[in-house]
Amino acid sequence: MSLIRLPTPLRPYAEGRKEVEVEGSTVADALGNLARMYPMLTQHLYDEGGRLRPYVNVFLNEDDVRTLQGDATPIADEDRLMIVPSIAGGSAEARAVRPLRPVDHTALRVNQAFIISLLGAGFIAGSMVLVAVVALVMALGTIFDRPGFLPLYLLLRGRGPFKPDIVQDNPEPHRFAQGMGAVVLAGSIGCAFVGLEFVAWLLAWVVIVLAALNLFGGFCVGCAIYYWLNRLGVPGFQQSPPPGVTPGMRPTSPG
Repeated sequence: MSLIRLPTPLRPYAEGRKEVEVEGSTVADALGNLARMYPMLTQHLYDEGGRLRPYVNVFLNEDDVRTLQGDATPIADEDRLMIVPSIAGGSAEARAVRPLRPVDHTALRVNQAFIISLLGAGFIAGSMVLVAVVALVMALGTIFDRPGFLPLYLLLRGRGPFKPDIVQDNPEPHRFAQGMGAVVLAGSIGCAFVGLEFVAWLLAWVVIVLAALNLFGGFCVGCAIYYWLNRLGVPGFQQSPPPGVTPGMRPTSPG
């Protein structure tokens, strides 16, 4: 048995373990057995072709295995392997996954409730101004990496049903979903500007329905799309679903 040390970002996908004992006579065998023990690690270690991802560095004791025999490097029982995620392009964005972080899902639900309410009011009143307001708030929230209507939630937090619901989650998919909604609403405003009012309100209703599905059904379509892009290896979509959670579904584990 050899010991593999996992970096912090990968530990949530291996039951929080820092080190794991695995069998294997080579680096490839040991990593393969590790992935079989914890299947959620597979997509972080290997690409779609089954090759070790280029930003995953593996050290055997003190040596980078690429300076030895690569993944064919033999290992002994007393050896220790260490997985070290690197940063793509030097100072560019880190390609490795980040650990799960506390996310207040009550804030997300309040955000969705305001989106539904204001867009619904805009539809009833025939006011694209409200659509524009919601689009702007969602766009600003995406830019500043927070729910757009967070200031209103902070006024309500702790009162009645507005108690924080902190869950270990990835905030990036929620930010992407909010940005996707802002883009759809921007399309709605553009359609209204050129006189395509039916299409404009249809796009607004797409956002209402998706927000309602998230609020009442616990399923975030934008998050599911984010995780799908992650599986395709699209740059910028590093995060994978929390362990045991269907992509797009709301995690239930407490933070």
